[in-house]
Amino acid sequence: MTFHRFALYWTPPEGPFSAFGADWFGWDIARGAAHAAPPFEEATRTPRKYGFHATIKPPFRLAPDTSLTALQTATEALCASLPPVTLDGLAITRIGRFLALTGQGDLSTLNATAAELVAGLDPFRAALSDVELAKRRRTRLTPDQDKLLQQWGYPYVMEAFRFHMTLTGNLPSEATPPIEAHLQTALAPFLGPCKIEDFTLCGEDAAGHFHQLSRHPLCGLTRPRNENGEP
Repeated sequence: MTFHRFALYWTPPEGPFSAFGADWFGWDIARGAAHAAPPFEEATRTPRKYGFHATIKPPFRLAPDTSLTALQTATEALCASLPPVTLDGLAITRIGRFLALTGQGDLSTLNATAAELVAGLDPFRAALSDVELAKRRRTRLTPDQDKLLQQWGYPYVMEAFRFHMTLTGNLPSEATPPIEAHLQTALAPFLGPCKIEDFTLCGEDAAGHFHQLSRHPLCGLTRPRNENGEP
């Protein structure tokens, strides 16, 4: 199978949490396979092709002088140098007009880890075309977001990064409460402490669906904190 773009995601390991995601979206990113129609098909139509994930390194085309094999090797080495991260918990959050799971507690270590991976893998990213830049700028970026877009190919990385797992597309206001209530019940077993022990390299197929290509463990030592509790 040919993949047109690549991304580094956090996806839950195989188990009940990942099974929820596959059922919720109707797309199993780990197996690259469709499921039965999801319970709220229209609400999840837009994010379905991406699968259940949190974005770390946003989707990008490979630079001409690189390869998937080299990207996987670099991802393996970078992840091996970084420590696992434990979040205090996850919460269902309204972000604009969509629902997502967001991390709770001190996210500084996770944010720093994401920044290292965005920068460390950037040599593999092809520069954005004028068409791609124009498409991103339709969302009325701030000047700082536009600088991030030009430097890293995406406006919501580095200091603009926010760990989240998208659960729906944009919802009409009247549809949000029942879907949110359903999710509070369905996700209740998974809202406690969350350990991130690896990241997943994914590829986008010709139809726009993302597939798990390889998982890369975080093997580094936990970073010591200073007297202010900062890494």
